[in-house]
Amino acid sequence: MRNGETAMKVGYYPGCSLHATAREYEESLKAIAPALNIQLEEVEDWACCGASSAHATNHALSVALPARTLMLAAKQKLDKVFAPCAACYNRLASAQHALLHDQNIAAKVKSVLDFSFEKPISVLSIAQLLTESLNEIKNKAIAPLKGLKVACYYGCLLVRPPEICNFDDPEAPTSLENIVSAAGATPVKWDKSLECCGGGFSLSRTASVVRLSRSILHSARNAGAQALIVACPMCHSNLDFRQQAINKSADDSKSIPILFVSQLVGLSMGLDPAKLGLNRHFVDTAPVIQQITAAASAPERREQA
Repeated sequence: MRNGETAMKVGYYPGCSLHATAREYEESLKAIAPALNIQLEEVEDWACCGASSAHATNHALSVALPARTLMLAAKQKLDKVFAPCAACYNRLASAQHALLHDQNIAAKVKSVLDFSFEKPISVLSIAQLLTESLNEIKNKAIAPLKGLKVACYYGCLLVRPPEICNFDDPEAPTSLENIVSAAGATPVKWDKSLECCGGGFSLSRTASVVRLSRSILHSARNAGAQALIVACPMCHSNLDFRQQAINKSADDSKSIPILFVSQLVGLSMGLDPAKLGLNRHFVDTAPVIQQITAAASAPERREQA
């Protein structure tokens, strides 16, 4: 943070995954936030957003559950809530949209929570938050990522549906590509950036997840990507954890590292890969790290020659 500069304070909603199966996502976020002049203030006493199941069971309660987090943020005097997980972001944004546009649901939620919202709480995704910090990302990018080609994967929930997310083009989004470019890497053109990976069916319909994820991974590799960038712990789990099974199903030994976008930004800043959680992945991230290290030492080798 520059002297005298005020940090951008946002309410931080980690959700269930970032404290469990996606710890590396939280580690990388907390590593890059100070450098980007972002202050993350965790929403106190937050609870699960309902993710992929609550809204299919009871619509009113599925709104009340994430609305409770918005209520807690309001009580903390926070006017913005940042949800790194695309699924959590979508549920919180959907709740905010319902409170504003559905009087019936708004009345039911008010009754359940015994709380009236004086003003809307802005719900930010990782793509929105980092887009607001593009200049800082460019200024902090000291590691040479120029030769690194990456495929940006949005999945189902980061920019859709447009009436809820209302941030990027739902059919041809560019926010992740802009972040990747600001970090110094090269986003590739490919055709599966918005395709579903199977989402929450990893256990109940594993074969479907393997089939859908295989198509995504093959498309990224065929486009020349050396890594695939995600913004959702569920997508990361399906594409990273399931990748060995996916490759086995296709008799394929090639793999591609799956990185959270915050990890790529951290690498561009020259941060320690371990502090970014890159040692926690199932698919080895060493090829990406080695490429960056080699590029960084190339000028030194030329000078010595």
